[in-house]
Amino acid sequence: MTWEVLSIIGTIAFAVSGAIVAMEEEYDILGVYILGIVTAFGGGAIRNLLIGVPVSALWEQGMLFQIALIAMTTVFLFPNNLLKHWQRWGNLTDAIGLSAFAIQGALYATEMNHPISAVVVAAVLTGSGGGIIRDLLAGRKPLVLKSEIYAVWAVLAGIVIGFDLAESAIHLYTLFVLLVVCRVLSYTKKWRLPNKSIHH
Repeated sequence: MTWEVLSIIGTIAFAVSGAIVAMEEEYDILGVYILGIVTAFGGGAIRNLLIGVPVSALWEQGMLFQIALIAMTTVFLFPNNLLKHWQRWGNLTDAIGLSAFAIQGALYATEMNHPISAVVVAAVLTGSGGGIIRDLLAGRKPLVLKSEIYAVWAVLAGIVIGFDLAESAIHLYTLFVLLVVCRVLSYTKKWRLPNKSIHH
């Protein structure tokens, strides 16, 4: 059950964030749908490729596709003055999507009895894969790779789940909320990992 709920939360959050990015880049409605779908399902597709589940498993998620389409249509029809506040909300939906999918990716890998390293990788790729594809298609530098501590939270989800520290639904939901809060804090407080730039 936790699994389905996290799937739905993550799908809505990422479909909406993809749709918003498409509108910021002034894509037409078809572009909005394509970017939203890719953001919502891209991370799962990358994860499936890596841990050996057929990517076609994604096409069996009829209900999730419908949910994603409804979410994107709603955002597209939203009045513009509400969308102006999006910057704040956009990061929140991105945080929600990241957390839901990171936990879900980690659970997926543990169920297949993969080692802890694979669990962490599955968490990171499921959590941030959709966002990376979204940013690349929108011609932006992927947030995950350059900005605030983003993928770190997904790594954390992978470690916690990989070492069986969160097994019950209540533990998983608590982990989900904690990750969202950490992600939002790292955004608002501008926490960053050390980076090194090479100037010529």
